[in-house]
Amino acid sequence: MSKILLEAKELYVNYGAIQALAGFSLKLMENEIVSVIGANGAGKSTFMNAIMGMVKISSGEIFLEGYPLSSQNYKIVRSGLCLVPEGRRVFTSLTVDENLRIGAFTRKDISEINRDYEWVFSLFPILKERLKQYAGTLSGGEQQMLAIARALMARPRVLLLDEPSLGLAPIIIRDIFKELKQINEQGVSILLVEQNARQALLLSHRAYVLQTGRLLKEGLSKDLLEDKDIKAAYLGQSA
Repeated sequence: MSKILLEAKELYVNYGAIQALAGFSLKLMENEIVSVIGANGAGKSTFMNAIMGMVKISSGEIFLEGYPLSSQNYKIVRSGLCLVPEGRRVFTSLTVDENLRIGAFTRKDISEINRDYEWVFSLFPILKERLKQYAGTLSGGEQQMLAIARALMARPRVLLLDEPSLGLAPIIIRDIFKELKQINEQGVSILLVEQNARQALLLSHRAYVLQTGRLLKEGLSKDLLEDKDIKAAYLGQSA
């Protein structure tokens, strides 16, 4: 039976008088893909940033394998969590190679780093062709692949992705989500927040629906795909 890898309990986050998260809780099991879906402004990115220590939690707790998660970014990465942020945020003035090497900055195991370097090329072969190219000259899809590959170079136990389909063509989204499934099959748990609800539900095992900072629904992704309220609100289908 899978054990709980990452757990958020009753998270509250405020931006001044605005309550971005209001008691949101979530569990991610080992070797699982969990998605968080919701409209713009639902609090999805705030949730991811709270996990990574980039916004202050007003109250609530986050645990990794039952132990409190540090609130310091570098310690969070070293503990096995790595975020692919919304908008990719690759280092545009550095090459593909330099971006990937930076991804492994917390590691000292050179032989394993080199092995992972080849692994990310097996996932995204185009990056090997672009190795000496500046990241800022890549297409949007290639930059997203680079952002994911850079995160994988940290060898995360949990890969967090914030809106990976944003601004990409449908065929590129399909290819990237196919690789995310493969990454999960190779032992990396994935937490995904995504406005493209259909793609997120097709990829994930379980899902949470976030609405104005609160949990609206949760369940198996396959069940939420057939839920009449979810269809109407997030999948563009009538009941």
